[in-house]
Amino acid sequence: MKNTSSILFFFLLLFMLNPLHTFAQFESESFKKFNEERIDFNKRGMLILGSWAVGNMAWGGIMAGNSTGQERAFHQMNIYWNSVNLIIAGFGYYSAIREEASSDFWETQRAQQQIEKVLLLNTGLDLAYIGGGLWMLERGRRLDDEVLRGFGQSVMLQGAFLMTFDLVKFLIHNRHAKQLPKIFEQVHLHGNGLSFRMTF
Repeated sequence: MKNTSSILFFFLLLFMLNPLHTFAQFESESFKKFNEERIDFNKRGMLILGSWAVGNMAWGGIMAGNSTGQERAFHQMNIYWNSVNLIIAGFGYYSAIREEASSDFWETQRAQQQIEKVLLLNTGLDLAYIGGGLWMLERGRRLDDEVLRGFGQSVMLQGAFLMTFDLVKFLIHNRHAKQLPKIFEQVHLHGNGLSFRMTF
């Protein structure tokens, strides 16, 4: 208890005496490994999204040419929708392979919070897609419009997939984030040439 109090006192003294531009920066190889795992999760996610997109486009291309009316419209919208998914997956994968895993504590926190916020925002958008698809389906029924009904069914399907995809990704990243408190216990403090290990 006495050692812990001494360490905390020293840290507070260092924090107050250092100028703002030389505030201590937390770094650890454990943070780098944590970020490498986060990046790997993102790459796998983009591969799954890309595979879904390619599969839908291939199946939709075959079926759209061999169907009519509502079914044809359903497969056509699957092609349109997943052409966008494929672009997003490609861009996301490219960004992930170019991202360097940081060993900085604050950068790790920022990146982790950002991915979780983005996934929650996406989940809200996915619900809106499902609602929009339902509206198109019902309006198509009222107007006896086969194309609108087919488009509505497709948008509902794609929205449901994306909602499941984003929720699962969020849960994976959220569970991964629970490692951070344990990693923080192993952190090293570097600032103004001073270095020591903090263990609480």
